[in-house]
Amino acid sequence: MTAADFLTTTRASYDTMATDYTEFVAGHLAAQPLERALLAAFAETVRTGGGPVLEVGCGNGRITRHLSDLGLDVRGLDLSPGMIAEARRLHPDLRFTVGSMLDLDQPDGTLAGLVAWYSVIHLPDDRLPEAFAGFHRVLAPGGHVLLAFQVGDEPVHRTDAWGRQVDLVFHRRRPERVAALLEAAGLEVRARLCREPEQWQGSPEPTAQAYLLARRPR
Repeated sequence: MTAADFLTTTRASYDTMATDYTEFVAGHLAAQPLERALLAAFAETVRTGGGPVLEVGCGNGRITRHLSDLGLDVRGLDLSPGMIAEARRLHPDLRFTVGSMLDLDQPDGTLAGLVAWYSVIHLPDDRLPEAFAGFHRVLAPGGHVLLAFQVGDEPVHRTDAWGRQVDLVFHRRRPERVAALLEAAGLEVRARLCREPEQWQGSPEPTAQAYLLARRPR
């Protein structure tokens, strides 16, 4: 799949299922105390230095909303206009923009923090170094990035979601491999955590979940 194909199919898939996705994740974060603790720790760390925060692959803005409620000056970016429309509908007081994490329209060294919450899972392996280099570029010295992703060794290709036709690849990766790529991009890994699969709406998660916190050196 070419870069253009990957971007086009991911965008079109999330446009197709934007409203279904919003219904599916409603209340999800409220049932995840560990994830809320991680986001709270990230927010406290970033507030110490001050400055704006960007969530890349923000979807319907649920994590952007949570970070804003934690006191951060945060905006969201997503590839899908349909998901951005949902974010703007649900959170009209916050700022959301259509765009790609592979082409960040952000001045160098200006972000105190960046969050990629289950969004790098759609990047092909060969595009991760490019994305992480972009994260390094836009972060201020001392700025932090928080990643969430699914643990595994093989990608999963899905063609159906809530009865709708989609074309999405979910790349599951080992935390140590992602950490090495962050380090190669000049981002120091400060913390890493994995948790076992949990239940959501009566169904178990298919994989363990990983979280990495990294920092651009001062």
